[in-house]
Amino acid sequence: MPNDSIPEQDRRQAEGAREKSEDTRRAAETHRRLTEEQRIANESARNAAEQFRRLAEEAREVRDQHREAIETIRNEQEILRTVAETTRTAAEEARASAETARDAAMTAVLATADTLQATLESMKIVEDMRRTLRDIRDRSKPDGN
Repeated sequence: MPNDSIPEQDRRQAEGAREKSEDTRRAAETHRRLTEEQRIANESARNAAEQFRRLAEEAREVRDQHREAIETIRNEQEILRTVAETTRTAAEEARASAETARDAAMTAVLATADTLQATLESMKIVEDMRRTLRDIRDRSKPDGN
């Protein structure tokens, strides 16, 4: 009987070692599966990070384009302000020139009126002189009757 117990004991030890080996194999398989899942998750995270980086870069490009567009608009507004100021100055100069021209025209009208008045007075004097000369001529003529 003592001999029968040794093979039983060896069989139990072998069974225990086999179960332990099976458990180790299962644990290694589980670890491999978890490692693979972690690798896939890491790869997905890297892909998501890369996509986020690309989106951020695109957003920066759009922001830069927007900034450039705003700067262009500001420059155009400054040009428009300059043009408006130049136009306002030109309009003011034109108004002043028109005022000067109006004053000159009024001066010319007044000078013409003064000239016409002087001419009229001269014509009256000439007419008075003619009348006087006619009267003198008529008085110095002997009556022919």
